This record gives sequence, structure tokens and C-alpha cells, in this order.
Amino acid sequence: MSGTLNKVMLIGHLGDEVKMHYFEGGGSIGRFPIATNETYTNKQTGERVTNTDWHNIVVRNKAAEICEKYLSKGDKVYVEGRLKNRQWQGEDGNTRYTTEVHVQEFTFLSTKKESMANSQGQSEPVQSKSTESRTPPKEPSPLSQTEDDDLPF
Repeated sequence: MSGTLNKVMLIGHLGDEVKMHYFEGGGSIGRFPIATNETYTNKQTGERVTNTDWHNIVVRNKAAEICEKYLSKGDKVYVEGRLKNRQWQGEDGNTRYTTEVHVQEFTFLSTKKESMANSQGQSEPVQSKSTESRTPPKEPSPLSQTEDDDLPF
């Protein structure tokens, strides 16, 4: 295979609010950390061990504004993107390095309120806002039923 692939998929919780930076040309960039956890049982002690990894997330333009508006610390989110390494000169003169996930796709999974409600064992989940219409589907007309019968599959 001669091609290369740089793809990252993460599901985690926001560790802080989305920090926005706006540019003169109208563009914007949002940055926030995501925590992912790995849990396992230590075979010698039988103790549950949880390791947390932190990931620096970068979202651009309209997607950044959407994240700023709807995400807050503790919310669970799915992000998909690519890894980018960056370096800069620190105030102390030392060269600093960071690895970031530049987001191409994202999905909001749950809010912190929903997570807390589920962990406390409440039987009813907290309702999240949805733009979907709750009206029942209309009965198909006789014309559309005959058109469906002509489909080759």
C-alpha cells in the first residue's frame, strides 16, 4: 500500500470549556481538552485501575462556534480528525511541542447533566433538545405505492 493514513477517533469528556480565538478575516478556532479513560483490573491486587489520557482538540470556523455554543466541561463528545504536531518558542526561550487533533467530524453524545443522572440511577434520562419533528409519518398516497412496486430491488 503506497498511501498513508492519519486518522484519529476519540470518545471522551471535555476537561474544560471551549476557548475561542477570532481572526481578522472572520475565521475562528476553538480549542479544548478531551479526557479518555482506560480501566483494567490489576491481576496482583485485584484493584480496578483507571488511566486517563488528555488530548488537545482543535476545531475551526463554524464548527468551532457550534462547539462553543453547545459544549461545556464534562460533556461527552465523539471527535474524528487527524493528528498535527506543532512547535513554538516559549516565553522562557525554550522550544515547546504539542500534538493536537484537528477535528473534521464531531458528534455531541451527552451532557454532563445526563451523565450525572444516569450514574445516580434515575430511571428517566434527561431530555436533550432535538430539531426532529415528532409528528407521525403520513400515509403514502396510492400513486407513490405503485411507483415503489416498479423498483428493481
